[in-house]
Amino acid sequence: MNKAILVTAAILGFTSIILGAFGAHLLKELISLESQQSFETGVRYQMYHAILLLFVGTSAHVRVQFKKQIFYVTLIGVLLFSGSIYCLSTNVLTSFDFKIIGLITPLGGLLLIASWIMLFVNFLKIKS
Repeated sequence: MNKAILVTAAILGFTSIILGAFGAHLLKELISLESQQSFETGVRYQMYHAILLLFVGTSAHVRVQFKKQIFYVTLIGVLLFSGSIYCLSTNVLTSFDFKIIGLITPLGGLLLIASWIMLFVNFLKIKS
């Protein structure tokens, strides 16, 4: 499980760098400032959660059962939250109306919050 978590963390990390550069350089002339800022929010949260997964995958203080749960909830949360923000921010560049998927952004955010709460609960269960 640790390897899957760490590989996923690395993928989320390097793709957030690529998407950040894409947003800062290529999208600058194509989308509004507000959309650029939203896109950047998606990139930032993707990177935060890549770092979270790096910690979870390498920490002996996170129980295996929590590692699996945190991994899946974080991954789905990033895909829904950041992924929907990427689509919504670049909506003007496509013929598909991504506004329909705007409802999944808060669900992704709730899953990201849940992953941190699971980590918190894991820490509470550590016997000192």
